[in-house]
Amino acid sequence: MKKYIAEMIGTMVLVLMGCGSAVFAGNAAGAVGAGVGTLGVALAFGLSIVAMAYSIGKVSGCHINPAVTLGVWLSNRMSGKDAGMYMIFQVIGAILGSAILFALVSTGAHNGPTATGSNSFTDGAMLQAFIAEAVFTFIFVLVILGVTSKGANNKFAGLAIGLTLVLIHIVCIPITGTSVNPARSIGPALFEGGVALSQLWLFIVAPLLGAAVAAFTWKAIDTE
Repeated sequence: MKKYIAEMIGTMVLVLMGCGSAVFAGNAAGAVGAGVGTLGVALAFGLSIVAMAYSIGKVSGCHINPAVTLGVWLSNRMSGKDAGMYMIFQVIGAILGSAILFALVSTGAHNGPTATGSNSFTDGAMLQAFIAEAVFTFIFVLVILGVTSKGANNKFAGLAIGLTLVLIHIVCIPITGTSVNPARSIGPALFEGGVALSQLWLFIVAPLLGAAVAAFTWKAIDTE
């Protein structure tokens, strides 16, 4: 249970900090505070991963992402029971983080384009969004499997994973707002509703597909 609670807390922090940066400081024109732009939001997500990796990593491995958990399970590094419970608690954590963020938006001034930092894609860009989410999740999970494998320099794994997420966000934010994490998309979409909820399927299916391909790819190229 300690592992599951750690995953819940970690995912809550990721959503609260990452999506919070997009909601309150994502752009100067719409946000209440000074805009940090794409790079600032990307850093917020990446730094959240780094912070959680070095705090709860020893408890649960700090997946805080169902796609990562799927990749780890398919790589035979955890049981199916643990994988399922990880995913459930990650989604709960994302909902808690989104609830806190929604409460902050509802009780104060806010003029931004989104109330929860939800993911979406524009009309006619579904294929682009699907490809982006699948490919960038593939890269993210492949890096995680690599830096946490036997023989790797695990001491800096958290930093490598966080910086990889920063790079992914820099490229993908203009396309979808960047998910590569079904839980991160589910929580905000439940509170945002509308388009975010109707498009949620893509941000579940594409990341999970990318993670599965990454797991099989890593098993094929791993030298252990």
